[in-house]
Amino acid sequence: MSGRPRTSIGTFGEIRVVDLGGRYCAETRYRDLDGRLRKVRATALSARAVRSLVKDRLAARVGYGSGGLLSLSSPFSDLAELWLDDLTSRDISEGTKENYRDDLRLHVRPFFAGYLLGELTTGRVEVFLRQELAISYSRAKHSKTLLSMLFAFALRHDAIPRNPLEGTSDLIRPKHVVQAMSLEQVKQIRAAAAAWRTGPVVMGPRPDGKVRDVCEVLLGTSMRPGEVLALRPVDIVETRKGMVAHVQGTVVERKKTGCHRQDHPKTNASNRRIPVPEFAALVIRERLAQMTPAQAESTIFHNRDGKVLTMHNLRRTFRDFVKDAGLDGLGITPRWYRRTGATILARGIGVEAAATFLGHTSTAITAKHYIELDTSIDHIPATILDLTLRPLDPDGSLLGRRASDDEEDLLDEIDEDDPDG
Repeated sequence: MSGRPRTSIGTFGEIRVVDLGGRYCAETRYRDLDGRLRKVRATALSARAVRSLVKDRLAARVGYGSGGLLSLSSPFSDLAELWLDDLTSRDISEGTKENYRDDLRLHVRPFFAGYLLGELTTGRVEVFLRQELAISYSRAKHSKTLLSMLFAFALRHDAIPRNPLEGTSDLIRPKHVVQAMSLEQVKQIRAAAAAWRTGPVVMGPRPDGKVRDVCEVLLGTSMRPGEVLALRPVDIVETRKGMVAHVQGTVVERKKTGCHRQDHPKTNASNRRIPVPEFAALVIRERLAQMTPAQAESTIFHNRDGKVLTMHNLRRTFRDFVKDAGLDGLGITPRWYRRTGATILARGIGVEAAATFLGHTSTAITAKHYIELDTSIDHIPATILDLTLRPLDPDGSLLGRRASDDEEDLLDEIDEDDPDG
């Protein structure tokens, strides 16, 4: 069968202009999402004006999302609100949801608030991402991830014909100047933590050393700060080859509920059993010796009231350590212990094995450890960490090596994992 080709959905045919004697009428046919052709008509005082007017009406036409909640003429804010409603039902941690909400509120929404969905071009998204990248690579990457989810949501609702992120430039990660703490910096912070508030002129109660000990465990295990704060006596097992810690919880801060121990870690891969280097195991044993059997399910590092030691208190005291060590201004946070451990392990046993130890990419070790705790746990990571970071006679050769690109990817993942660490 011959004939003119069918107009594609979301497109229109020839615009015909008729002179009505002093006024002009323009008309075309637009194929809606339901497949039907419908007339779009406009009148104006000139042929040029009437063509422009009919094109404006075509641009605002509900060609996508016909009968739905979103269309090309919907404001970006409508997309944001509907996506936020959908976010509440998603099976991800509340902390991750809060991060998405904050990124949307503080960064993405202010830039795009004045646009309709039909006005979200690749060029405009590119401008936004360039601005974000000028602030920081991490911020630009988070914003791009968020936009990807928002635009995917719009696509699922037939609100836009294509993803405006397609065609934007790749985000080029700047080279890290500092990848991890040096061995000398580790020693300086250790010394500052041991001497913190111990002088004769210190007012108030003397420190109990818990934050100092938390730092040793962070250094020895490369756990996330919240994972160390969530450790309980029941999570610690002594084996023939040394201590093993079961990571099965984390301390979280929520805007509505405050700080508390969550009975599961950040991800499924984070639920893992890991060997503890001897210098960190000594600290844990000393803390366990001060606890009673009735405290088996209390956190090892608790405050004077027996409640969880909060991330706020950890960060505040750690800032004092860093300042007293003469390292203020370098941006060192508790997360740097995890970055330091990741650097050592990546260079000592490889990036993939390091990522697994850190609880990023695989649950294979966790599953294996449930079956045969004493014989299946690989104690090589603990040996490497102990050799490099022990207080007496440490070997800093691994920290002295040049970083690889894969190692930088691992460290970026750590920074994204714990943005407030």
